[in-house]
Amino acid sequence: MSLFDYTIKELEQKLHNKEITIEELVDTSYKRINEVDSEVHAFLTLNEEAARKQAKELDEAEDKSAALFGMPSGIKDNIVTKALRTTCASQFLDNFDDPLYNATVVEKLNNEKTITIGKLNMDEFAMGSSNENSSYDPTRNPWNTDYVPGGSSGGSAAAVAAGEVLFSLGSDTGGSIRQPAAFCGVVGLKPTYGRVSRFGLVAFASSLDQIGPITRTVEDSARVLEVIAGHDPMDSTSANVEVPAYTEALTNDVKGLKIAVPEEYLSEGVTPEVRDSVMEALKVYESLGATWEKVSLPHSKYAVATYYLISSSEASANLARFDGVRYGVRSENADNMIDMFKKSRSEGFGDEVKRRIMLGTFALSSGYYDAYYKKAQKVRTLIKNDFDKIFEDYDVVIGPTTPTPAFKVGEKVDDPLTMYANDILTIPVNLAGVPGISVPCGFSEQGLPIGLQIIGKHFDESTVFRAAHAFEKATDHHTKRPQLGGAK
Repeated sequence: MSLFDYTIKELEQKLHNKEITIEELVDTSYKRINEVDSEVHAFLTLNEEAARKQAKELDEAEDKSAALFGMPSGIKDNIVTKALRTTCASQFLDNFDDPLYNATVVEKLNNEKTITIGKLNMDEFAMGSSNENSSYDPTRNPWNTDYVPGGSSGGSAAAVAAGEVLFSLGSDTGGSIRQPAAFCGVVGLKPTYGRVSRFGLVAFASSLDQIGPITRTVEDSARVLEVIAGHDPMDSTSANVEVPAYTEALTNDVKGLKIAVPEEYLSEGVTPEVRDSVMEALKVYESLGATWEKVSLPHSKYAVATYYLISSSEASANLARFDGVRYGVRSENADNMIDMFKKSRSEGFGDEVKRRIMLGTFALSSGYYDAYYKKAQKVRTLIKNDFDKIFEDYDVVIGPTTPTPAFKVGEKVDDPLTMYANDILTIPVNLAGVPGISVPCGFSEQGLPIGLQIIGKHFDESTVFRAAHAFEKATDHHTKRPQLGGAK
């Protein structure tokens, strides 16, 4: 069997009918990893011994009613897992073999009896858009291993696209779930800020970070969000808002849905094939009874600059704890405490992490705080207000997830500004705190996936799912599979 062939619901039915066992499911996952991960490099740490033991116990259990019973999953390596190595793809945490607790999302998955197959590769400390900033091996795109999978959750998207796990968790600070989902031809959801607990997520930018699922179908995404969403007293930014039954929103009915299409999301920098794929998607929505109009999000042109000032400033503060004292790799070449701080950080952090720490420290420094960080926060409010105004008249905002399909490994690594601009369409969603999903909507001439981004109102993931599911059911983009390791 192949994990490519089934949804969560279909596997549950097979388990219920005793057509398969959890041990067979887990075995399928590890066989696929052994077959293709030497090409993809999606995993940093495998959990094979514990996973196989858990699978055997679940097969013997009488109660099999848990929401994600026995489903094989991968966890991005910046989400802490008790007794399972968590590195954030950084040499600084290379020896962080046994975190003392699980992140809340991991606890929620464990409560529903999912099986953690392993920890997934990423850009170091979630800083990057290509997964080339991993201090281990860069992850490759399963559709063409000469290309990047996107970032920072590149391993999370590639593992699902390659059929190594059924679903994964990623984190999204400026597009880090949606962009790799688009590049890898899978479904990636960034929930509303506060919808999913951040407790146990190694912080990059605390006012922007959000954990979300990467899956092969919209229905699977809804099912996973039902499990991981909800208020958490361990996270002060967690919203005490009721979690709907998202799967009930998957009605295939979008008649009367009002869609806003920002002119800025189809303008300069967006390639013709991406633009054409989005326009074709809008025709699908018209055929389903929805309507769309062009609108403007005038402050979105400031989003990239605003994001990098705010996120780098918060990263500067958050990463101050990594100093070689309490945990992490300590430099052995230091003569005194100050020297030990400097050398541990210099040797432990990669170039991109150092670049953002320096940018953030500068933006927060005396004499520059008002000119940069404070001004960026004001512009962030304007960007949020743009969305609020649009949502007074429209149900969802739709556009491309990324301006281009995936680019080649090494193509942009020496040009950080061009790399940063790749997130121009996803960043505004994080700044505004609204939910957004990427679903496959076409392919480039090179056969690389293209993603459609659907953005909703605060805490209205149900409408986002409804719109995404209707499009998915009316098209076949999500059924295509990369040719990798002999499997399509």
